[in-house]
Amino acid sequence: MSDPDSGLAPQADGASAAERRKGKSSRRAKRKRGHGRPNAHSAEAAQAGKSGQVAQRPAEDEAGLPAKKRKRRRRARAAQGGPQPASQTQQLSTPAEHRASPDHGHPSSHKSGKNRRKHRSKRGLQGRPLVHEKVAQIVAPANAPSNARAPVAHDEHRQIRQSPPRREGQGQHHHYADADSRPLDLYAALDLGTNNCRLLIAQPTRPGQFRVVDAFSRIVRLGEGLGASGRLSSDAMDRAVEALRICAAKLKTREIRRMRLIATEACRAADNGEAFLARVTEETGLQLEIIDRETEARLAVSGCSSLVGPEARSVVLFDIGGGSSEIAVIRIGENRSSRLANHITHWTSLPVGVVTLSERHGGRDVTPELFETMVCEVQRMLERFDCPPVHGAARDSGDFHLIGTSGTVTTLAGVHLDLPRYDRRRVDGVWLSDDEVSAMQAKLLSWDFAGRAANPCIGPDRADLVLAGCAILEAIRRRWPSPRMRVADRGLREGLLTDMMADDGVWRRGRSRRGHRPRDMKGPQT
Repeated sequence: MSDPDSGLAPQADGASAAERRKGKSSRRAKRKRGHGRPNAHSAEAAQAGKSGQVAQRPAEDEAGLPAKKRKRRRRARAAQGGPQPASQTQQLSTPAEHRASPDHGHPSSHKSGKNRRKHRSKRGLQGRPLVHEKVAQIVAPANAPSNARAPVAHDEHRQIRQSPPRREGQGQHHHYADADSRPLDLYAALDLGTNNCRLLIAQPTRPGQFRVVDAFSRIVRLGEGLGASGRLSSDAMDRAVEALRICAAKLKTREIRRMRLIATEACRAADNGEAFLARVTEETGLQLEIIDRETEARLAVSGCSSLVGPEARSVVLFDIGGGSSEIAVIRIGENRSSRLANHITHWTSLPVGVVTLSERHGGRDVTPELFETMVCEVQRMLERFDCPPVHGAARDSGDFHLIGTSGTVTTLAGVHLDLPRYDRRRVDGVWLSDDEVSAMQAKLLSWDFAGRAANPCIGPDRADLVLAGCAILEAIRRRWPSPRMRVADRGLREGLLTDMMADDGVWRRGRSRRGHRPRDMKGPQT
């Protein structure tokens, strides 16, 4: 009979009491004295087999048996087809495959002894296994009762089981990264914009970088009709609240070390913006803050800092949003700061975005003349931006970067790459030449609304917005002409995460990531 913990085990009845008293030594001592000698039970079983008689095991009360013997008997019953009453008399089978081997010196028998000794320290009181049999638990989703928990997959259970015990005073974590069982230092950033609601949950990795754990993005068009009425419409607010409920559920199922939730132009400009955020708090539990335009520009720069190469000395970075467009001029000297936003010398926020511009001029049927009208409107806004010329912008200079972060530039890159479906890994960081950008804009202008909606990188949700974004982009390119442009599929969320991680010092050299919390931390923000 096979013992799942210790290999081959003696038969359920064991050696007789007389034989055990006669030897007066443990099985381990017998193995040390000689491996070639059969044990008492083997000899007894062999004798019974020769005589053709079946050895009977007297009925005994299990309550009076030692713990180990009771455990062996339970395993014997399970192997024979399920539990049986303790008072029932059982017979030992005598075929060769059920008889113990008399060759105690066989390597498999010696290995069985090693396994028995190895697993002996892993047993708890009365020979019961420790907590390895229990199913690991994770925090239930937000719509489940507060005391409800759900089991995790077996591989996750194994990682949590092998994680080091939590020391007193150390922060409790429910999620572990990879096989080293380190607790995740999770950060969350939420950006509620005029057109999109986006959430990002990430863990810091190498200096200046992080690994995305979870993400969410949905087009809500919160600023729909805002330009005409000055207020957020009921339908737009309902769409945004529904998306924020999903974000709240994702945040509640994880232990977030620190989070920041922001709202931008739509809530800034709307008369009922504050009232809407109060409703969001009441219905979802999320407390969003309205940030000013300067903060929005700095966050956009922080989110794209890793795309600025070490050779860059001047950068123009723009973020074409739904209700506003932020532009930052960056000049980098010899002493480069670890935070690119510290090098911003000039910035502006144009009160125009893809939603407001398309509503003002129409986004479905755009002719070349209407497109030029939109470009000229944005150019007049840029003329009020008092900024000196940027060195190297008009010539092919490697020390100047023109970087765009928005749905407009990522859409142009996806169409240029002819992707069957949008792929962020291929778009983020790609360089487009000036001729390629112009060709893509002309291509989109040649398509009607149905043609733009049919493209997998645009879709019906953006088909009426993409040309308004291209008009804003064209005005920026005319102000800062550059032989090439770099595309960034990142923005405010990445800037929020980068700033929070840098503030907490998670990338400092020599810092231990296991269970570390700064002294001034008060736990996760809600």
